Amino acid sequence: MASFIRNPKEFWAGVIFIFFGLAAVYIGQDYSMGTAGRMGPAYFPTILGGLLAVIGVISLLRSLIKGGEAPRNFAVKGAILVLVGSALFGVLVRQAGLVAAIIVLVMLGGLANAKFRVGPYLLLAVGMAIFCVLVFVKGLGLPMPMVGPWLGA
Repeated sequence: MASFIRNPKEFWAGVIFIFFGLAAVYIGQDYSMGTAGRMGPAYFPTILGGLLAVIGVISLLRSLIKGGEAPRNFAVKGAILVLVGSALFGVLVRQAGLVAAIIVLVMLGGLANAKFRVGPYLLLAVGMAIFCVLVFVKGLGLPMPMVGPWLGA
């Protein structure tokens, strides 16, 4: 039996993007949107969720046009490392600070890669930490500690 889905990987990636994008938009409905100049708590998740859903639709449509192979297996180790890294980021950002939280997040995410090497990922983690401090703490003035109470600040 012929399937109209020519690229199953692209198809399932699109389904996942659409699901999480629409979930973010739905959850954001309970908060005030604000404006582009004075963003409310719903602004960021709604805009980001909408963009994610649009990317999902594009991916889904590409799966019908462009051929590709079926997914072979699911990387359980990688998924767990990324989820644990995201959860740890949420805990560490307030207690250890933004710099430590970013470094832990990037290093755990890097461990999900089969070709992980400490040097390049540590360099990336430090660069991301510097970038996030400059953008979010210095540029946008978000009240995030760069170094938290667990690390003596």
